[in-house]
Amino acid sequence: MAALGQIRKKGAFLVIVIGLALFAFVAEEAFRSCETTRNQSRQQVAEINGKKFNVQDFQALVDEYSEVVKMTTGRENLGDEELTSIKDQVWQSLLQEELLKKETEKLGLKVTDQELQNVISEGKNQMLMNTPFVNQETGRFDYSALQKFISEYKKMDRNANPQMTEQYDRIYKYWQFVEKTMRTQILNEKYQGLLAHCFISNPVAAKQNFNNKNEESDITLAAFPYSSVADKDVKVDDADFQKKYDELKEAFKMPVETRDIKYVSYKVNASPADRQAIKTDIDSVAKTLAAATDATEAVRKANSSVAYLGVPVTSKAFPTDIAAKIDSLSTGAFVGPFENTQDNTINIIKVYSKQELPDSIEFRAIQVGAETVEACRVKADSIAKALREGADFETLAKKYQQTGTKNWMTTSQYEMAPSMDKDTKAYINTLNTAAVNEINNVEFTNGNIILQVTDRRNMVAKYDAAIVKRSFDFSKETYSAAYNKFSQMVSASNDITSLEANAKKFGFTVQTENQIANTAHAVASLKQTREALKWIFQAEEGQVSPLYECGNNDNLLVCVLNKVHPEGYPKLDDVKEQIKVLVINDKKAEMLMKKVEGVKNINDAKAKGAQVSDLAQVTFNAPAFVAASGAAEPALSGAVAGTAKGKFSSHAVKGNSGVYLFQVKNKKQNAAKFDAKAEEKECSQKAMQAAGRFMNDLLLSSKIKDNRYLFF
Repeated sequence: MAALGQIRKKGAFLVIVIGLALFAFVAEEAFRSCETTRNQSRQQVAEINGKKFNVQDFQALVDEYSEVVKMTTGRENLGDEELTSIKDQVWQSLLQEELLKKETEKLGLKVTDQELQNVISEGKNQMLMNTPFVNQETGRFDYSALQKFISEYKKMDRNANPQMTEQYDRIYKYWQFVEKTMRTQILNEKYQGLLAHCFISNPVAAKQNFNNKNEESDITLAAFPYSSVADKDVKVDDADFQKKYDELKEAFKMPVETRDIKYVSYKVNASPADRQAIKTDIDSVAKTLAAATDATEAVRKANSSVAYLGVPVTSKAFPTDIAAKIDSLSTGAFVGPFENTQDNTINIIKVYSKQELPDSIEFRAIQVGAETVEACRVKADSIAKALREGADFETLAKKYQQTGTKNWMTTSQYEMAPSMDKDTKAYINTLNTAAVNEINNVEFTNGNIILQVTDRRNMVAKYDAAIVKRSFDFSKETYSAAYNKFSQMVSASNDITSLEANAKKFGFTVQTENQIANTAHAVASLKQTREALKWIFQAEEGQVSPLYECGNNDNLLVCVLNKVHPEGYPKLDDVKEQIKVLVINDKKAEMLMKKVEGVKNINDAKAKGAQVSDLAQVTFNAPAFVAASGAAEPALSGAVAGTAKGKFSSHAVKGNSGVYLFQVKNKKQNAAKFDAKAEEKECSQKAMQAAGRFMNDLLLSSKIKDNRYLFF
């Protein structure tokens, strides 16, 4: 009881302690929840109409499409620019797919599995022509070849032949991509078809369309170009600018925020001493290469940007300047060292051989493996012997868990490789030189492969040539000196005024880049400027950036955020210079139209200073071109179409570049015959073309947040 009394005495204190403990527990959970939300937000690459996409999901789509490009081009590596293009294409596809999905779900539109299979079995969709299931003889998609592949893929032993399994996996993933893309394509066609049936024409519109094209007018034109009035004689005020801004406001609407910067960029180049050191090094390489029977090591030590593969390749595998020279060279030719000022390099060419070889080779293969290399050689000899004695290739291949089906190899699949091992060289050289139907037993380091060429097509010139192409790169000392100088300028600059002053002091130039959106891939057209781009969209006006090392590790950059243009409508002051000419022209038009008040004929107009000329074949559909003002004038064409033969214009026409009066001398129909059905069809097509911009309308009406610049 005494203990209970003590607790009661401390009751208020205990309530506070327990309350704080509970608060701490709840706060900890809330903090964890907030931290989780923040982490998810940091990983968010985009948001489309409320649906969030994290960077991992987006990267998976990029990887998927990259594999598709590699598959269709026969390449293993893609350049930076290609990957950037792929990311843009993936974004556009994702955006269109999500926007279209929202609309089609409202309407209940979908593509069933059966519909997709019908399109595939029909085999006419263009995407199917880019798959491995095209019959090389007929040039058509082979549905049975697809079915055979899928059946083999599902039944194959994935542990029997890892290399074959990997190849089948790539083809299967590619096919899944084709199916997915075709499904979206069919859904898009359904939606557009639904839109198309909303647009119909009628006989009245058809007749009007025909007349607009075929009724021609010959006129005498009196032109008063705006250039005939001096700008100094025109008075404009803020009300005039506001009026024009209100008229054109929608045209100035910004769909996304953009930013203006001023920047200093400096490219570091090799010094004269750097260039001389490289020339001396390449002279030594030339002596070594001239005596070498295998150029692999000499080219590698020369730091050449062109790898030596040791297999015949076409001239397409070489840089354009080398390709232009090598076509005229013969076996044994040695050229260089020579400089190319266009790409700032020093070069050597040594041609080991020049041959006419097939660009496309059809072949089949059986890979041979065993517990030891010796056992593998014995097994390969046995297989090769059986084939030479008449055994069926595919039957024998299946005995070793392989298909033995025919494949095509083109030169483009290997000639851009960055390197090539001994086994791959043997493989490619055998295919290039083997006779049709000959059985070749090729020994690899750890096994054998049985090759049979079944067809050779498109004979082209191929070269086994060693190329040394070395850039005149700057030394560490040269770069260090440039960096120190640029760094001094940046450290002394804390605003735009001081940056401009210091840039001039240190011999640099301040440049401007306006309206940068976060969808940009580079700042100042330089590579590797993603960090600078991120800074631009996180900085405040007037702020100076850190020094960035960018380009090909050869460029120094500093930026100042000059102005932020928010999403939506800009302020009048921001567009004043853009509309100034239009405002002045409006005032000139008022002056000229007042000047011609009361003019009833061409002679009166001429007396007022008009430039008079004849115009023939003026139609409603085509803007009349006026030589006096140097402009196409749609408003003039419309006014002429509405004026009867023999009549003088009822009022002055305000055009893009002048004010006009005219006399209609003649009207006639050209020789075309009216076809009501054809005209109605044309009217419907025009309406459908306008409706075809529906995706742009969906974009404008959607809520899209694009954060790709933070990740890519």
